[in-house]
Amino acid sequence: MAEQILVEEWAGSSSSKLSITATISSTPNISIRRFDSRFKLVRRQILSAFVPEGFPSSVTPDYVPFQIWDSLQGLSTYIRMMLSTQALLSAIGVGEKSATVIGATFQWFLRDLTGMLGGILFTFYQGSNLDSNAKMWRLVADLMNDLGMLMDLISPLFPSAFVFILCLGSLSRSFTGVASGATRAALTQHFALQDNAADISAKEGSQETVATMAGMALGMFLAHVTRGHSMAIWFSFLCLTMVHIYANYKAVRCLSLKALNGERSSLLLQHFMKTGQGRTFSSVQDLIIRKQSICCWRKMG
Repeated sequence: MAEQILVEEWAGSSSSKLSITATISSTPNISIRRFDSRFKLVRRQILSAFVPEGFPSSVTPDYVPFQIWDSLQGLSTYIRMMLSTQALLSAIGVGEKSATVIGATFQWFLRDLTGMLGGILFTFYQGSNLDSNAKMWRLVADLMNDLGMLMDLISPLFPSAFVFILCLGSLSRSFTGVASGATRAALTQHFALQDNAADISAKEGSQETVATMAGMALGMFLAHVTRGHSMAIWFSFLCLTMVHIYANYKAVRCLSLKALNGERSSLLLQHFMKTGQGRTFSSVQDLIIRKQSICCWRKMG
């Protein structure tokens, strides 16, 4: 009697959702049978470029909602970037006969130099605080990015103060670069459940690339449509900025970080001293958000 070896391939996110996808039988003639349709195979290959291996069991439950809102805010950012870049190039003098190459180069040099120095100073003063307050600094980073693009957009309106406004915008974006990069590393570690932080980071890069390409294409179209219409440019920019702020708030709101920082530790200790019982991280997070909302309303009042 001939020996026979049967190998089965199973796929699924949990033991209750496993399904057989292929079998390999070793007989005098090796045969392979696949049970997936061609569409499912193509879909799986495409998804493998954008989601971590083992998804969704290899990441935390808040990974998907965060990435959705993060992609939306990234899309709005790149659309606005085309509008602000167009205004900045116009202020430098691109397309005008009176503009000089050395003048534009010097202005761009001052812009980059200011941003580099600002990034170093921000790292010196706040670098050690970014991990423990990743959510707060994530919001701050995106707000500073909004401010930087706003500076670029208003720069043509004040020719006498153009260089000063240009440097302010670059300084603002330098804070964004440091804070967003550092907090992204902290969030990647939070999402990783199977020591797959590098895989998550790589796939996040692919997602951001798609958002960048889509945002640049839409931004080019919007810049072309609104060219020469300052009211339309400002209306589009402000509307997209509101979308950006809301998407960032929702992205940070859906995160459920497990690391203890000063504020979370204080709330846990206060509750334990009063009741003798602990609290869950989700309840602590909800309490922090309620306290912040109350503080904001008091300041507005």
